[in-house]
Amino acid sequence: MGDKFRRMMQGRYGADNLGQLLSIAALISVLIGLFTGWSWFSLFGIFLLVWQYFRMFSKNIQKRYNENQAYLLLRNRITGWFRKEKSYARQRKDYHIYKCPSCGQKVRVPRGKGRISIHCPKCGNDFIKKS
Repeated sequence: MGDKFRRMMQGRYGADNLGQLLSIAALISVLIGLFTGWSWFSLFGIFLLVWQYFRMFSKNIQKRYNENQAYLLLRNRITGWFRKEKSYARQRKDYHIYKCPSCGQKVRVPRGKGRISIHCPKCGNDFIKKS
């Protein structure tokens, strides 16, 4: 049985990260539809599941690959933003983070030093802020 399935899947795209997301979203949607009685949630979940299987059994590998890469790019932008904000939150205890008024470059200076002159490493502009 395993050989038959393996031969059938040759030349097909298979599972990827976007497929995993579609499967989870389909399961959640179907469960919401079952518990709330809203049938359109269940129909949407079934549509997502059909789309996921269509992608998995597709022979247009390049197009499915491009779809997955677009999803991964979007996911990395979102998770990267959260990682950056988490890093800034950790640093705010010990540092002030200021933007250069001329170029917008972020400059990190230690807290508790009083009024200091900050030199922007990008454009060379000097500005005064309280740390």
